[in-house]
Amino acid sequence: MAVLRITEAITIDESELAERFVLASGPGGQNVNKVASAVELRFDAARSPALSADVRARLKSLAGRRMTKDGVLVLHGNRFRDQQRNRDDVRARLIDLLQRASVAPKPRKRTRPTRAAKEKRLEEKKTRGRLKAARSKRIEE
Repeated sequence: MAVLRITEAITIDESELAERFVLASGPGGQNVNKVASAVELRFDAARSPALSADVRARLKSLAGRRMTKDGVLVLHGNRFRDQQRNRDDVRARLIDLLQRASVAPKPRKRTRPTRAAKEKRLEEKKTRGRLKAARSKRIEE
């Protein structure tokens, strides 16, 4: 049984992937209307035991419109003229997407501006205010 290795912790069984070959638009010469060289790869991420809940959530946001409401990731490949290269390309894109989803974002540490930064900001505001006040044509009595 073949396995797709995504990361050290995530491996996906080939049986979880569904491939369908369809007629491709674009280049192909005389074969374009005869050979189904485009690939449609489906991966049911919602029911996959290999993915944790947080990876699933990140995958959903990364996939965007490529994921259905049921949680099925659908990738199309028709970049190349032959079926095998399209198949390899789609699988490489699936692996890349899952690898990016497996990386947890680094939590942001809140920081405060330094005293010098606050003073500089206030000084710039005063300078700007004086400049604008000097522009006015108001005659003061």
